[in-house]
Amino acid sequence: MTTPESSPFQLLSGAPGSPVLLHVPHSSRAVPQRVRGGIVLDDAALEAELDHITDSHTAELAARAAGLCSTAPWRFVNGLSRLVVDPERFPDDREEMLAAGMGAVYTRTTHGEPLRLPGEDPEPLLGRWFHPYARAITEAVDDRLAATGRAVVIDVHSYPSVALPYELHGTGPRPPVCLGTDGFHTPPEVLALAEAAFSGFGGTGRDSPFSGTYVPLKHYGTDPRVGALMIEIRRDLYMTEPGGPAGPGLDALASALAGLVDGLHAL
Repeated sequence: MTTPESSPFQLLSGAPGSPVLLHVPHSSRAVPQRVRGGIVLDDAALEAELDHITDSHTAELAARAAGLCSTAPWRFVNGLSRLVVDPERFPDDREEMLAAGMGAVYTRTTHGEPLRLPGEDPEPLLGRWFHPYARAITEAVDDRLAATGRAVVIDVHSYPSVALPYELHGTGPRPPVCLGTDGFHTPPEVLALAEAAFSGFGGTGRDSPFSGTYVPLKHYGTDPRVGALMIEIRRDLYMTEPGGPAGPGLDALASALAGLVDGLHAL
């Protein structure tokens, strides 16, 4: 979806005493006109790529869950497609997805086709979109630390039931709900709460087909007050793939996510 200049992100307030931040980085299909000009796909191919790459309905999932919680969490929601920039990637050579042409600025599609012209300088996109996003979510985590003494970032994602060619680890298990963890930032009690909350959907798995979770670089690997967990929901649980409407599974998943958030508040 091509749009005029869009709001790049939103911080949606929760309860003052909540340490929980639901992070929704990949739910939008919006591509500003200035970015669309650098994408080589025609309009039909771009829409098809957005079907595959977008974590459709995850912003709605987080919103519904927040409304069900006893204490409302905070939400940080990306208003732009990850085809603009992917705010969860490392912006340098640490990023393993560079091998698939999917660093912070994608140069390849989910099927390995060219997305942008070869040799395009990524720095203007990083400066305009990536770095402001990173600063804003860092500030949001710092605010939770200042207000409550801790922060818990729950990364809300989805993934296709059948592996796409870009996936570097697509041959592993594809459970109904994949829990992405970090050895420093995912305490056992947080993982246990998530496993219990999502146990009714046919089982959870850990770190397959996607691993890790988002933590601002300021805090990554150094601040134990920041907990984090990634929730990757297989799309056939709640929507018509690849980019169709949500179904009744969305309500059940929102209830499960709300249960997780309520459990985190009780820790």
